[in-house]
Amino acid sequence: MAKTFLRALTVSRGPILALGAVGVVWGTFAAMVPVIKIQAQASDAAFGAALLGSAAGGMVAMYIAPKLSETLGRFVLPLLAGLSMMVLQLPIFAASTALLFPVMVALGMAVASLDINANLRISQLEERHGLHLMNLNHAMFSLCFGTAALFVATLRQSGWSIAQVLPLMGGVVLVLGLLTFEARDPEVPDTDEATTLETPGLPWRPILLVALMLFVSFVGENAIESWSALFLERELGSAAGQGGFGPSTLGFTMATFRLLGHLGTQRLGEARVVLWSGVLGVIGALILSQAQTQPIALFGIAVTAIGMAVIVPTATSLLGKRVSRRHRSLAISRAWMLGFVGFFVGPSTIGFVSDHFGLRVAFLCVAGMLSVIIPAVLSLTRARN
Repeated sequence: MAKTFLRALTVSRGPILALGAVGVVWGTFAAMVPVIKIQAQASDAAFGAALLGSAAGGMVAMYIAPKLSETLGRFVLPLLAGLSMMVLQLPIFAASTALLFPVMVALGMAVASLDINANLRISQLEERHGLHLMNLNHAMFSLCFGTAALFVATLRQSGWSIAQVLPLMGGVVLVLGLLTFEARDPEVPDTDEATTLETPGLPWRPILLVALMLFVSFVGENAIESWSALFLERELGSAAGQGGFGPSTLGFTMATFRLLGHLGTQRLGEARVVLWSGVLGVIGALILSQAQTQPIALFGIAVTAIGMAVIVPTATSLLGKRVSRRHRSLAISRAWMLGFVGFFVGPSTIGFVSDHFGLRVAFLCVAGMLSVIIPAVLSLTRARN
């Protein structure tokens, strides 16, 4: 078991460090949300609307990802990590909601490009080496996300300003990005159909079902990433900086269970793991919505994280096995292009609902959306059979 684990780490060194860099960016941002929101003088609804800028940038990134990967080859991950480091500094200058929107467009485009290109690389490596790598690689994202969120929360409690925090964390992203460089280019599929921006002959049924799973999972994950800190500090009265315990709990729990998922998926199969993960995600979101104290809220976040931990990587791996090699990169990028909208629509929707009904009702909505995973995975399983 240890030998297989070490081999998986060695094989996927580049993308695993790239996803670590993605985790540092979003963990830093999540822990700084209360500061950024106050700096921009934004209401919940206005802040949520500004986050839609990330959706716009992310959609563009997902669409061009296959061509970008083919063009830049082994340089794609270090270059995109460097770009992510630079755009992470932009929230320093977001002094209003109007300025925050274009900042989020740039942040979404850069970081989503790094994210999807890392996932495309993982899928290539899974096929080449016959290993399940998605959960292990996404565990790195969650570990770095949780570590960054906790570290930034500590810096906030020590009096660090946003202009001090973001350059420091940007340096971490840059170091991880430099380490993603690979000695040789990834294999290019035998036909041009995999990287063309046209989509003839794509198996849209599994793509759309997996996209739906990704969408609702991203809604739940990023809703908690973006709003749990505010929920703890504003709704439950936690001290300034302790709000970072919310996203850090999410990150550490997801990292742990993605590592376990790396082993569990090999034994139980992707579909069964995704099904029961959806059930746990619903239960956790319900607990969070009813929490009256910080410990109960953190427990709800942890249960939600257990549920959501393996949905995205396992569903992506499942899709990679359901399509041909020549369609794989394009199919995954299209599923992510549609599903990744949830990563940004989630916080925006939470902001709108919270502004009118409160964060508790908003988290109830998250539970309802996560329940959609159950019929989606059952439908995909029936289609395969």
